[in-house]
Amino acid sequence: MGTFETLCKQNHHLNFFHVEEETFAPFGRIISGLDIKPLTDFMSEQTLIPDEGNVYEPSIFAMEEFMIKKQIETELYGEMPIQIGYCNGRNSNLNGLEFHKGNELNIAVTDMVLLLGKVQDIKKNQYNAKDVQAFYIPMGTIIELYATTLHFAPCKTTDNGFKCIVVLPKETNLPLDNTINQRDRLLFMKNKWLLAHPDNKRMIDRGAYPGIHGENLVVNY
Repeated sequence: MGTFETLCKQNHHLNFFHVEEETFAPFGRIISGLDIKPLTDFMSEQTLIPDEGNVYEPSIFAMEEFMIKKQIETELYGEMPIQIGYCNGRNSNLNGLEFHKGNELNIAVTDMVLLLGKVQDIKKNQYNAKDVQAFYIPMGTIIELYATTLHFAPCKTTDNGFKCIVVLPKETNLPLDNTINQRDRLLFMKNKWLLAHPDNKRMIDRGAYPGIHGENLVVNY
């Protein structure tokens, strides 16, 4: 039995799909034709998975030195500047959902699962976790998430955790220069609007808005 089939059997409580299914189309698309080997080699050789939790680095100079950065900027971002970083970890829960003004590229260095939603389903700064859909992303897959797609850290599919390359418009997820405007309670960092699940005390203590109601979904494996 393959990884996807095993995950499906373990996650009857989720709307669970393979990224190659048509169900993924409203959330993003699969990208081909990019030579990602320099990036994935760097991730395998130079980055670690923490013993617990996740680590996110929005911009890694060494990764941005590879020629693929210019190709991505030209072909996928209309010559706008980007940043290349990564998210590694051992997460299994929803915990929150974020969106950006601009598409996000994810490269699965390991197998992983993404829990996704739609910005259009946010009502008065509230989102119901039952509307989340889970997608299995096999190792080596490149996906582009649309700006209207709610997402957060990947979920692991093994005890070893996950590794994911993250490409975003430059300066996304950096600290804000100004105090958060009460009219925009979801703005959390530069180009990052975030709804936290009430269980995610760490993010709420940092100022994240507790806008997700329902279960803090978990991905079993």
